[in-house]
Amino acid sequence: RGWASPGHEFTRVANDASVRIILASPQTADDLCAPLDTAGRLSCRNGDRVVINAWRWVNGAPSYGKDIGAYRRYLINHEFGHALGLPHAACPGNGAPAPVMLQQTKTLDGCRANAWPGGVDRP
Repeated sequence: RGWASPGHEFTRVANDASVRIILASPQTADDLCAPLDTAGRLSCRNGDRVVINAWRWVNGAPSYGKDIGAYRRYLINHEFGHALGLPHAACPGNGAPAPVMLQQTKTLDGCRANAWPGGVDRP
């Protein structure tokens, strides 16, 4: 249901990965995401790194309430979307499922939280 659904394929490799996921402390995330200002709370994709801010991983975001699992799915899908070359997206309409490339950590902008590329978040 992640990026494989629309046709992307990923292969785990022992060496020379084209993308690496790093779970980092807020300070390390700031350092690895520079020059992006993450203010100690945001994650990013920078070069071959998907940097997940450990504070955000543990605490989630208001748009997902207490559903940390759904937020984590969103966070990984969103940052990997950047690794695939995708930009941020806008909410298509009030009450619509949010595109995974909407910055849902910051706002839903009238959309409903959605952790999955191209679909509605469901259990």
